[in-house]
Amino acid sequence: MKTFHRAAAVAVAAALLAAVAAQAQTKSTADGIAEYRKMLEDGNPADLFEAKGESLWKEKRGPKGASLEKCDLGKGPGVFKGAFVELPRYFADTGRVQDLESRLVTCMQVLQGFDAAEIARTPFGRGEMANVTALATWIAAESRGMRFNLPQAHPEEKKSYEIGKRVFFFRGGPMDFSCASCHSVDGQRIRLQDLPNLTRNPGDGVGFAAWPAYRVSNGQMWSMQLRLNDCYRQQRFPYPGFASDITVALGTYMGVNAKGAQSIAPSIKR
Repeated sequence: MKTFHRAAAVAVAAALLAAVAAQAQTKSTADGIAEYRKMLEDGNPADLFEAKGESLWKEKRGPKGASLEKCDLGKGPGVFKGAFVELPRYFADTGRVQDLESRLVTCMQVLQGFDAAEIARTPFGRGEMANVTALATWIAAESRGMRFNLPQAHPEEKKSYEIGKRVFFFRGGPMDFSCASCHSVDGQRIRLQDLPNLTRNPGDGVGFAAWPAYRVSNGQMWSMQLRLNDCYRQQRFPYPGFASDITVALGTYMGVNAKGAQSIAPSIKR
């Protein structure tokens, strides 16, 4: 009997030791990832895009030779502070729910005379599309530290949220993937990248609250539209059109779910 009890005690001790070791290993991995990300934050190249964006906002450009200083991002003409954390939202002048990038293109067309359709066809990182990304980076930076609070009072805003929710959970393509395949549960990670649960508020500076972001792996500034575009690539879906109703609706869904989260954009990613 004593032998039995001794063996049982040894087994319990071994199990506890294994559990502690596993916990220590998990903590060490998480700490290592956090350390790596902290190192990346030093000297974020997004600062260069911020400076370019601010210059573009004030510069008189386009066929009309005008600046964007009268652009209405939802808080009145020329008001940019706090606008980012309240987008996407409904705009009466276009009759659409728009995110930051699509709204900037509207302003570039109306105020400066640029061709919105031509900008939408331009690949990311080139021509006026690169300027849209820089502008979005600067405007996002002007709301850094603020809390997301997307409006949902207008029927079109509510509709956009519901469409975004359906799109988020829609499965298809050769891999039978959806956005929810990676982002609907807690604690998932792929390589060094956390996969936040975007069906609810994932926390400060996580998910929707971290983009635009500078991607170290390819040396590019990524806007939310580009981030969503690449998500579809990874799902083996056809690329969505720039600022399409689908991508804006996804932004609405994620943005509303992120209510109360603190924006750290523009951030830096591996």
